[in-house]
Amino acid sequence: MLTLAYGYAGYRHLTTPAPFLAITPSWVPQPAFVVAATGVAELAGALGLMIPRLRQAAGWGLALYALCVWPANFHHAFAHVAIGGETLGWWYHGPRLAAQPLIIWWALWASGAVDWPFARKPG
Repeated sequence: MLTLAYGYAGYRHLTTPAPFLAITPSWVPQPAFVVAATGVAELAGALGLMIPRLRQAAGWGLALYALCVWPANFHHAFAHVAIGGETLGWWYHGPRLAAQPLIIWWALWASGAVDWPFARKPG
């Protein structure tokens, strides 16, 4: 599931960058390059999750990625950035911002980098 989510997100970053450019904070240099690079990072992470010897590294990479893009989510929320002419309210932004630590944990857990709190049984 996580592989599909990151694969789709990476695809969208590369094929329809406008929404991602809109939420990129102004202090980010070369936003078009950064959005494209984040798309490549998401695709690489998704691919890495499917390769057993790369799975844990991909999990750590995706967790770090999710941490690094969190400022764009805050910018989207607090700057009231409109996407496609629509400004999303706190019904979207509140859960989205609160979910970021879960997304970070999910990358680590799904990759086997951590097993907390659901320890895997040896076998």
